Amino acid sequence: MIGLAQKKRLDREFELHGRFYAFDSTTIDLCLSLFQWAYFRKTKSGIKVHTLFDVVTQIPTYIHITEAKIHDVKAMDDIPYEPFAFYIFDKGYYDLDRLYKINIIDSYFVIRQKSRFNYEVVDGEDLLDGKDNVLYDQTIRLTGYQTKKKYPAVLRRIVYYAPDLKRTFTFLTNNFTLKAKDIALLYKQRWQVELFFRWIKQHLRVLSFWGTTENAVRIQIYVAVIAYCLVAIVEHDCQLNRTTFNVLRVVSRVLTDKTPIRDLFKGSERLKDVCEEARQLEFAFTY
Repeated sequence: MIGLAQKKRLDREFELHGRFYAFDSTTIDLCLSLFQWAYFRKTKSGIKVHTLFDVVTQIPTYIHITEAKIHDVKAMDDIPYEPFAFYIFDKGYYDLDRLYKINIIDSYFVIRQKSRFNYEVVDGEDLLDGKDNVLYDQTIRLTGYQTKKKYPAVLRRIVYYAPDLKRTFTFLTNNFTLKAKDIALLYKQRWQVELFFRWIKQHLRVLSFWGTTENAVRIQIYVAVIAYCLVAIVEHDCQLNRTTFNVLRVVSRVLTDKTPIRDLFKGSERLKDVCEEARQLEFAFTY
């Protein structure tokens, strides 16, 4: 189902040409007395859903479920890397050994820089004029005794100012061809995987489980991913020109409505009325 959904949506427009993936994980808390096989802490159990998310097609291409006590960086070893593809990580995945492995297989990564960081500037030391909100675009080499052994190659360091957030972000990448502003754009797309986690939790109900065995939990999560892929396929085939998250939000509220999906998205007034009816029905059942 993942392969079918991704294939259908490969023609989606995106600012850059290439393959771009965001990788992150979400933790789902479980009751310790019912899910003892997923022991996490003294008072609770839990699992982690590690997800590789295609930011162009908006489809999760790889799902890896582990116990919550497994550190995030260990899941990087199981990623099905593709040559010349970009992989976007949060700074929680800062592991120089694993990042260098991505470099030697001719793939690219984008990651936030950690606070403590010893390096020397090889090129681009001067402060830029702030064009495209890029403050620095440098080629650096690590100088720490351990860090230079773990990552002996050069890195690209980009300091970017986000005017909407009024914050400065520092990125590290092994790609030297894309513009600095495009690297910042790619990291911004990492939030798509966070949206995916929020939607499957809120709308596909993976916070409470019907079974207590490990197999039952895995099946329910896989069913949620299949449902997400089905909605993505419907959005493509019906040419709704909306994001998967938007279609999922509407469809989850009108499951009992008999209006054809195309007609549902044609008239904004009809869509508003149906969503309001679904909201009132949901409110009535809740209270």
